[in-house]
Amino acid sequence: MKLTTPMQITAADSDSRTITGRIVAFNEHANASTGKVVFARGSIQPQDVFLNLEHDNTRRIGKSIAMSVNDKEMTATFKIANTTAGTDALTEAMEGLRDGFSIELAVDNYEMQKDGTMKVLNGQLTAVALVTEPAVRSARVSEVAASEDSETETVTETTNPNEGDKMDNTTEPVAPAVEPVAAPEVAPVQASRPAYYTAPRSPIVDKVSYLEHYLRASVLHDEDSRQYVKAADNTTSTAPGMIPTPQSTQVINALANADRGTIDGISRETLVAEGMTFELPRVTAVPTVLPINENDAVTESSLSATFLSVSVQPFKGRAISTVELIDRSRPEYLTALLQNLEFAYAKETDEYALAAMQAAVTTTTAQAANSATGFLGYTSKAAAAVYGASLGFARSLIVSPTQWGNIMGYNDNGAPLYNAAQPSNAAGNVRGDSLRGVVSPGLNLYVSRSFGNAGTTTADADSSMVVVNPDSYTWYESPRFTLRSNINSDGTIDILYYGYGALAAKVPNGAQFNNLP
Repeated sequence: MKLTTPMQITAADSDSRTITGRIVAFNEHANASTGKVVFARGSIQPQDVFLNLEHDNTRRIGKSIAMSVNDKEMTATFKIANTTAGTDALTEAMEGLRDGFSIELAVDNYEMQKDGTMKVLNGQLTAVALVTEPAVRSARVSEVAASEDSETETVTETTNPNEGDKMDNTTEPVAPAVEPVAAPEVAPVQASRPAYYTAPRSPIVDKVSYLEHYLRASVLHDEDSRQYVKAADNTTSTAPGMIPTPQSTQVINALANADRGTIDGISRETLVAEGMTFELPRVTAVPTVLPINENDAVTESSLSATFLSVSVQPFKGRAISTVELIDRSRPEYLTALLQNLEFAYAKETDEYALAAMQAAVTTTTAQAANSATGFLGYTSKAAAAVYGASLGFARSLIVSPTQWGNIMGYNDNGAPLYNAAQPSNAAGNVRGDSLRGVVSPGLNLYVSRSFGNAGTTTADADSSMVVVNPDSYTWYESPRFTLRSNINSDGTIDILYYGYGALAAKVPNGAQFNNLP
């Protein structure tokens, strides 16, 4: 089971290229990728790990050089690589732009507490990430050292005393200045060595012949070999096989990601550890209070409740690899495989949650016009309907990518409403480079690709937005698990990625769906 939880940086040093901070706080509640979590004292032991950027295993920027642990916390110091990404990370940490630590933990043993908090009893630290949003805000970067050294090294060209007037091979000869004669023409410059105007017929055809002529040019000062080497350095066709084709570890993936707009737009809780169903008490009748005159009988009333039964749904993904692929491939292959299983898990759980919401809602708010006026009319009416049904305020608007584009195009006489530069004209904030925003009347915007995929009826499939009270719908989720089978007789290895989720429609009409074509 993989678990991530953020902590805070306490010091950064650009001279030594190190970042130091607390990465684990024992017996202190925090928010993790699975929900609320607390680490038992001694549940994690120090070990050398890489420092990744935002939990992306393909973007390593450093590695640990020291760790210490006591009864309260574990701290670590990381050496940052002298790369562009590493330098940017140091700058961001020192300026407070990206100043949080978040651990990645393979949980071996845990227990669920009554309030839904997962208490980790034993786990293996697998990596640490530098992140923008930590859970613990008490510590900030306390120390910023001076910037990198600005010293430069000066290289002086010298001539070989054994060569007499012969120029050194590493520099080109500079012709002496020529005084003009009577005519306004400049006398031609005499070169000190032969000039090649066409590529010489090169004997360099492989690495061995390249090395041979390189040694002849540098040791024996052979002029022909120098030209051959120069030609081979400048072209690739004269030296086949000399220039390799490197492969980057960065993976291009335009087919999947971990976005879950629907689940992000509603409330979330940790799933209980037992059973395939669980029950939530729901009030069905409340006591009444009436104006009663003196000595008149008081009307009887009572509080009634039933239990809402919520089904737990397993979600599973399976990938088959071979021993050859695991043994002979780069480590990034397995990372990419597990990452894409996670992406598939995110897509399926988000579609499941949206479909469950659509199935529970019995009323909708209609508004036909796809315009700024029509949109404002729909969201205003839907927000009022949600409050009337749930006695709670609508705080989220979940929309399809198409409606996201429509909203960004809403304008007042050409002036944009939701991505305006001047606050006086801004009705909210919706951007093309973010799936989050704010729209009138004060709703938090979430973009979900699940619209059009989750519905089972035509009306469901056409729905493109929903105004929702997040407290009316709750997504319960367990930690995710990875199970690897033993090597099979045919040399294959089974990898099973799975988890459990449940959608509780606590107040079914606490959401209002609509479609603006």
